Amino acid sequence: MTAERSQLYYTCVFLQVSFQAIKRSVADSAQEDDTPCWLDAALLRMLSGELQRCRREAAPFTEVSEALDTAIYHCGLLMAQCPAAVNRRLCQHHLEAIMSPLKLASDRLAGNAGRATASPATPGQWLRSWLGW
Repeated sequence: MTAERSQLYYTCVFLQVSFQAIKRSVADSAQEDDTPCWLDAALLRMLSGELQRCRREAAPFTEVSEALDTAIYHCGLLMAQCPAAVNRRLCQHHLEAIMSPLKLASDRLAGNAGRATASPATPGQWLRSWLGW
């Protein structure tokens, strides 16, 4: 894996883990599913900016760029409704819709396009398998 591809891979994994942590935080909230979700809009903007930067750097990798475009689209949908204009269940749906293409992008960068549709793994499991641990 080239240095550029490796950096993109780790950025995608970082973003996936970050959105996963947000989703877990939303899921662990003591509120009901139909109550408004109060995400940290500044954190979401920062991650969106990082996602867009990653997409610019992924321009040479068409299959990765397409996955990142999907993640950016869903992140934009979520940001347009945050904070508090979306319930927790829909918020979690948007977060999953962001994480899924990030995982696909990571899989493609790692050269595992065939495994991209295989059984889902957490980013930590992916990283361990990629490193051969």
